[in-house]
Amino acid sequence: MTSAPKAAPQAAPQTTLETILRARHSCRAYRQAPVAPALIEQAVATAARAPSWCNAQPWQLLITRQPETARLAKALHTHAQSAQMQPDLPWPESYSGPYKARRFDCGMQLYDAAAIARDDKEARTTQMLENFRFFGAPHMALITSPRELGAYGALDCGGFVTAFCAALTEAGLGSIPQAAPAGYAPFLRAWFGLPEERLILCTIAFGYSDTSAPINSFRTPRAAPDDLIDWR
Repeated sequence: MTSAPKAAPQAAPQTTLETILRARHSCRAYRQAPVAPALIEQAVATAARAPSWCNAQPWQLLITRQPETARLAKALHTHAQSAQMQPDLPWPESYSGPYKARRFDCGMQLYDAAAIARDDKEARTTQMLENFRFFGAPHMALITSPRELGAYGALDCGGFVTAFCAALTEAGLGSIPQAAPAGYAPFLRAWFGLPEERLILCTIAFGYSDTSAPINSFRTPRAAPDDLIDWR
């Protein structure tokens, strides 16, 4: 007597976490409707569950509301067109191999979505400078870490940034983490009166996404596990 054939394994249903992370993307166009403070505070409380070394929780957020976001965006956008960058942490030395390829693909997707020709340097510069206007978002979160914790404080804050963006996505909001504004760390430190002991790591622009904007239409691919794991 032969046994009945085994049923084919079923694909596991998506978890809430997978659904949220698949939905999250870098939003570059926003509606001007403000986000309720309670909704922002809930996203911060959720993200604060991120792990950190010895539970130090080094992240601190400075969050702007309108009209402060617009006032800062106008001043930083002007400053960025003439000043030299002075980030608190050094920029990457270079991008090579797959990192260079992924960076290039992301840029090409961005320019295609924005209808910017590859050889239109002026339009590309204009689009790049939108970083300093926070892409028109009504809110900006500035993330800082204690200087004394160095790279590991920054590493912990990276986990918080991921969790915060995921929490904003769950709340129906768009967001984009930004390194570019942190390139003008002295400007931001002076603008907000922040002490030297706080490293300026990045900003996160957020608000309600303008889903009709073409620049929000593309999604970058992700490397497969086989490209990331070295089994031993």
